[in-house]
Amino acid sequence: MSSALTEPKTVATYVTLRISPVLDLTDEQFFKLCQINRNLRLERTAEGDLIVMPPTGGETGNRNTSVTGQLYTWTRQDGSGASFDSSTGFSLPNGSDRSPDAAWISHERLSRLTAEQKKKFIPLCPDFVVELRSQSDDLAELQAKMEEYIANGARLGWLIDPEERSVFVYRPGAAVEELKNITRGSGDPELPGFTLDLREIWEPKI
Repeated sequence: MSSALTEPKTVATYVTLRISPVLDLTDEQFFKLCQINRNLRLERTAEGDLIVMPPTGGETGNRNTSVTGQLYTWTRQDGSGASFDSSTGFSLPNGSDRSPDAAWISHERLSRLTAEQKKKFIPLCPDFVVELRSQSDDLAELQAKMEEYIANGARLGWLIDPEERSVFVYRPGAAVEELKNITRGSGDPELPGFTLDLREIWEPKI
């Protein structure tokens, strides 16, 4: 019998703090707030609400590592863009600040940014985003976040639900496609040649 521990069924979920219009943080103030609270993932909605997310559990962290590792490997081989992990903040055109679990942006778009812009939250919506659902995440809220990415310029988005072994695929102007029980996800044509091996996502090595 295996004695491996699994991620608890009851884990802390995120908290939404409604601070506007009592307090309206500038982009610089929000960036500094995130820097002095590095043990938390902070996001900001287009309405100015703060979303406070605690560290993930073991299984989710292991799954995140698999996704970002595979994306990074392809990015190095492809050479046309840069990949980012879940600690990266992106300031979207609608005013929200988001941190997807994994992201990719073409070098052509990144080249338009100044060196100072690249040091802070990147003022772009990624071309490709991945959100990985944990056991405490509300599916409808994650789906709304995916729609926000697409509305703000993402060309491809994947919402991965390990519990249901489903991948929801988002593209501009197209209906959301749900793929169930697949072992590989393809990034074509937006990310030519990128495939994500989902076997370690469905059954994490922990």
